[in-house]
Amino acid sequence: MKTNKQNADFLHIGKKLTKWYDTNARQLPWRENQLPYNIWISEIVLQQTQVKQGLGHYLRFIERFPTVKELHQASEDEVLLYWKGLGYYSRAINLHKAAHQVVEDFGGEFPNHYNDILKLKGVGKYTAAAIASICFDEKVPAVDGNFYRVLSRIFADDFDISSSKAFQHFSDLALLVMPDEKPGEFNQAIMDIGAEICRPKNPLCMFCPVNEDCIAFQTGRISEFPVKTKKVKVSDLSLKYFFVKYQNQFLIKQRGNDFIWKKLYEFPTSIPENWNEYIINSKTVNHKLTHKNLSIEINTAEIDSRKDFENFAKEFDFSIVNTNQADEKSFPKPLQDFYESVY
Repeated sequence: MKTNKQNADFLHIGKKLTKWYDTNARQLPWRENQLPYNIWISEIVLQQTQVKQGLGHYLRFIERFPTVKELHQASEDEVLLYWKGLGYYSRAINLHKAAHQVVEDFGGEFPNHYNDILKLKGVGKYTAAAIASICFDEKVPAVDGNFYRVLSRIFADDFDISSSKAFQHFSDLALLVMPDEKPGEFNQAIMDIGAEICRPKNPLCMFCPVNEDCIAFQTGRISEFPVKTKKVKVSDLSLKYFFVKYQNQFLIKQRGNDFIWKKLYEFPTSIPENWNEYIINSKTVNHKLTHKNLSIEINTAEIDSRKDFENFAKEFDFSIVNTNQADEKSFPKPLQDFYESVY
C-alpha cells in the first residue's frame, strides 16, 4: 500500500499526460461535444477495430441513429445492417438492447454514474469508465490494453496482464498517477499515447511526454513490457453451406443467439440428397475469428424447378430473397464476400 506522500510523488506523471493531451489530442468526431451517446457508440465500434477502420462505420451509424431514441426505435435487423463490415455482431445486438434499457430504465437519459452505466448490456468496466470520466468527470481509470502497456512500462511492472487480477492491479496503479482534475482527459491521453507513441512494437519513446519518468525506457527494457503469459487457444472448425438459387432468387435463414455470428443470415447447411445433381460448383474459403480458424465449404446449387425451390423453403423455414434485396440483410463476412463474388 502506497502512502499519501508516495502517491503525490507520482501525480506529476498524470499532470504531464493531461498537459500533453491539451495540445496533442487526436481530432475525432465523438470528442467534439463529448456526448455520452456518441462516446458510447465510438467505444463499442472501436472494440476489436482500429480508429482508421472504424471511423467511417461510426459516422454512418451515427448518421442513421443520431440519438439513443432513434436506436431504440429501430429494428434489430436494421441495426445489424448498419453494423455490416465491423464484425463481432453481438456488439450491435447489445447496443440495441442497451438502448432499450436507457429508454425504459433511465427515462431516455443516458446514465451519468459509472455503476449505472455498467448496468447497460454489453458495457464493460473499461467502456463505463471511459464514458463516466469523459462525459461526467468521474474519477475512474478506463483500463484497457493501452493502460496495461503504458503503465507497465512507466513502472517497469511485470504483473501478468493475462491474469484475472490484472484489471484491478492496473486500476490501482492508474489511480497513483491520475489527477483529481480532468479524469476524462487523463484517460484519453493514455488512449492516444498508447495508440500513437507507446505502441506494442517500435514505440516512439523520444516523443513521449513522460519518458523521463518511464523506468522501462530509462533502463532500456521497453520490449520486456507488458508481460503476458497466457496464450489464446485457437480451435479449427469446418462449416458447410449450400447457396441454393433459382433464377435471381436464393435462400437464407437468420441464425439464433448461440455460437458464432449471432442473428446474422446464412445459407442452408443441407439440401435433399437428390438435389446433389443441381450443384454446379464448390468453393472452400478460410476465415479467422478470435478463437477459431474456419474452413467453409460453399456449394452452389442451381434449382430448375420453382415449385421444388419454394416447397423446400417453406418446409425448412427459409426466406426467399431476390438478388437486389441481399444488401438489406447482414451476412457473416465470408458469406457476404461469396455472394458479392457471384453477383
